[in-house]
Amino acid sequence: MATSDLRDWIALLEREGELVRVGAEVDPHLEVTEIVTRTIRSDGPALLFEHPKGSSHALLVNQFGTERRMCLALGVERLDDAATKLAEVLEMQPPQGLGEKLRGLRQLKSIADSPPRTVRKGACQEIVLQGDDVDLGQLPVQTCWPGDAGPFITLPAVITRDPRDGRRNVGMYRMQVLGPRATAMHWQLHKDGRADYRATDGRMEVAVALGLDPVTAYAASAPLPKHIDELMFAGLLRGEPIDVVKGVTIDLEVPAAAEIVLEGYVNQDELVDEGPFGDHTGFYTPAEPFPVFHVTAMTMRHEAIYPSIVVGKPPQEDAWLGKATERIFLPAVRATVPEIVDYDLPVAGAFHNCCIVSIRKAYPGHAHKVMHAIWGLGMLSLTKTVVVVDAHVDVHDYAQVAFYVGANVDPARDVVLTEGPADHLDHATTRQFVSGKLGIDATAKGPAEGTRAWPPEIEMTDDVRALVDRRWNEYRIPAASPARDGAIRHSSSGLLRR
Repeated sequence: MATSDLRDWIALLEREGELVRVGAEVDPHLEVTEIVTRTIRSDGPALLFEHPKGSSHALLVNQFGTERRMCLALGVERLDDAATKLAEVLEMQPPQGLGEKLRGLRQLKSIADSPPRTVRKGACQEIVLQGDDVDLGQLPVQTCWPGDAGPFITLPAVITRDPRDGRRNVGMYRMQVLGPRATAMHWQLHKDGRADYRATDGRMEVAVALGLDPVTAYAASAPLPKHIDELMFAGLLRGEPIDVVKGVTIDLEVPAAAEIVLEGYVNQDELVDEGPFGDHTGFYTPAEPFPVFHVTAMTMRHEAIYPSIVVGKPPQEDAWLGKATERIFLPAVRATVPEIVDYDLPVAGAFHNCCIVSIRKAYPGHAHKVMHAIWGLGMLSLTKTVVVVDAHVDVHDYAQVAFYVGANVDPARDVVLTEGPADHLDHATTRQFVSGKLGIDATAKGPAEGTRAWPPEIEMTDDVRALVDRRWNEYRIPAASPARDGAIRHSSSGLLRR
């Protein structure tokens, strides 16, 4: 069963031994970042700082910092299991028999129960501050890195409405605190919040929800198509709808169980220099003009808990948000490019610098077709490097992938160089927003692709493998039972192992 709110989630983490309460006073200015970074590098627990310096609100960090906690957040045993519901929806076909009809009805009911449910009252409005009573300085907002321009809100669910069709968007965009009632709003070029802003004539209302149940917080970070409501997606993953309540000063609905809600507006063409900020790329993004968010109300629960996340050189806590997205959206990627078996977005590549794809290769040039498909697929279009391997290769085993890149690639034949859109945060591009693209075809080749006779791979026979399995204990070799699949094993293999 899904956790109902952030407090329910914290209680679950405590029961599972996955959270530590820190009673000592700690400073949100840099000190918390160093504590959290060391904790993450040792696969440590979520941290609830009960006495952050300068604030009466507890500070929660590293709630998503391990695979186990990410699975707990989504209510699954494995991250791949979280993709099941999405796969069932995408693969729905006209039912052929009674069993399929009943299964289809359950799937349709799950979809029907997913949209958010409007309620009259919400815990998020137990305390209402408006006008001069609003002071963002009450919150323990982190200044994460020495070169940051100031404190940044880093785990918000920013809610806007498309002025053209009224559709809701919920996104996760960093917010630099400019004063007691204003922040910058980091709407990057390729983000849906930016599209809503650009389509607005004059003033646009905005709500920011802080401190959500973990599924809704994750959904705000998910790269959904613009026509899909993130709160509905959260309801689908949770198996029950998200309760929302109308804002106090704006005509937007906000998650009723949020710890803190900021209500306000942005004005078209009112910009401020935002940044620098130490980002998930591992580098500081420079100052750049972004919209100003004016806060008209701050509502909250009694003894509200403020959530934050530290980003920087990987791995950081956001690694597992990214890995969850990788796994959950595999069915959607396969629905568009069905020959794809699996894919991996390496954490060290900040999720948009590299994509490793395995395919069921069927014809000459097939790998090139898949490269270009990836470069035309939603936010994957920002990927700089695509490596394509055959279906039997484990894309999460980076040593195995490197073996096939070394073994199967003739750089004169198998490397593709092209150009396309680049991530807003990519500092390496010559022109902002546009970069070169590198494709590497590491699949086995046939004569139609201009190769000589392709040699067979070395494999032991099944009968000899079975013989050694039976006799392994006789050999008295002090080692664990070895891998039987012939795969290369290396300590630098991917975060996810199959």
